[in-house]
Amino acid sequence: MKGDGRVALIYHPEYLKYDFSASHALQEVRVKLARDLIDSLGLLRTAEERKPSPATDADLLAVHERNYVSVVKRLSRDPRVPEPEFGLEAGDNPPFAGMYEAAVLQVGGTLLACDLVSSGAALRAYNLGGGFHHAMPARASGFCIFNDVAIGIRRLLDRGIKRVMYVDIDGHHGDGVQAAFYENPAVLTVSLHENGRYLFPGSGYVEETGEGAGRGYSVNVPLPPRTRDPSWMAAFDAIIPPLAKAFRPEVLISQTGADAHTGDPLTHLDLTTESYEHAGAGFDALSQAWCGGRWIAVGGGGYDLTAVPRVWALLFAAQVGKRPGDALPEEWSRECRSLARAEPRDGRLRDPPGPPEEGRVSREVQKVLEEVRAAVFPAHGLAP
Repeated sequence: MKGDGRVALIYHPEYLKYDFSASHALQEVRVKLARDLIDSLGLLRTAEERKPSPATDADLLAVHERNYVSVVKRLSRDPRVPEPEFGLEAGDNPPFAGMYEAAVLQVGGTLLACDLVSSGAALRAYNLGGGFHHAMPARASGFCIFNDVAIGIRRLLDRGIKRVMYVDIDGHHGDGVQAAFYENPAVLTVSLHENGRYLFPGSGYVEETGEGAGRGYSVNVPLPPRTRDPSWMAAFDAIIPPLAKAFRPEVLISQTGADAHTGDPLTHLDLTTESYEHAGAGFDALSQAWCGGRWIAVGGGGYDLTAVPRVWALLFAAQVGKRPGDALPEEWSRECRSLARAEPRDGRLRDPPGPPEEGRVSREVQKVLEEVRAAVFPAHGLAP
C-alpha cells in the first residue's frame, strides 16, 4: 500500500509510566525508542501521529471483572499490600503506584486504533503500546494488567465488524485473547509462539482449537526452541493466508511482540528481522486481499531494547508501504546508547542473515504444521 496519510501511529510519552521497576524485564523505554526510530527513518511523513486518551471503566468491563478493576485501582493508590489472588504480587506483576492510570492509557491507545479504523478515519493504525495479551478477566499475568487487545476486539464487534482475524507473533502464546473468544466464531485467533512446554504461559497447544460454535477458530502453532527464519516464515505462510482466505476477515489485528527475536533474553527462538519483514508483507497482503486494507497493529513483548525498536519500525514501514534503507540514523543511535545503554551489534536496521537450516523447513516444524492443519483446516473447509 502506498502511504496516503491514512495510517495512524498511536503513541503517548506517558506510556513510559507503565513501569514495574528499573530491574524488571519489561522496560517501556523500548516504546519511545521505537517511536523515535520510526520518526528518524521518515516513516511519519505519510502518517499521522495520535495521542490516546485513557480507557474508561466501562471500556475495561467489556472484558474484565468489576472486582478486579477495583483491586487494580486500590493497588495503584497504595501498592504496599499485594493481591496474589489477582496475580498482582512480587515477580512478574508487582503492584506500583499509578499502575491503573498507566494501564488504562495503553488500553486507550488500542481503542483509539480500533475506533479510527472501524470508523474509516484511518485505514491502518499501530499502537506502539498495548499488546498485553496475557491478562485475564480477573487476573494480571505475564506483565499484563488489562487486556487491551481483547477490549479492542470487543469494541470492533460492538461497532458492527462481523469477522476479526487476530494474529499474534509474540514469542509467548496469546492466551488471554484466545480465552476471551474461545467460543466465538466471529473472531479467528492465530498464535505463532514457542511451545508451551518450554515457555510461559505453558499453553497454546495444537489441540486448543476452541469450543462450541468457536471450535476451529482458535489456532495455535507451537514452535520448538531454536526455530529459525526459514521455518518460521514457512509456518506463517502455511497457516495464515489459507485461513484468511477461508475466514474472509473484515479487519486484521496483529500483536507484534518482538520477543521471538534471536537476541531476546526470555525466549528461545532464533528469528532475525527477516521474519518480521516477512510478517509485515504478509499482513499487508492479507489485509489488502480480505479487509479492504484495514490493519490494526499493537505492540507486545520484547526485552532486547535494541531489537524491539527495529522490529516495530519495520512493521510500521509495512503499514505505510515504505522500505527504509539499512542505515540507522546517528541521532537515533545516540539515543539508543543513552537510553538502552546498548546499540545494535552491527549498527544496521536489519540483522545480518541467520545461520542456515537443513532444508527449507525443519522436520520438527513440518510436523507441527501437519498437526495444525489436521486440527483446524477442516473446520474452514480446507484440506488438511
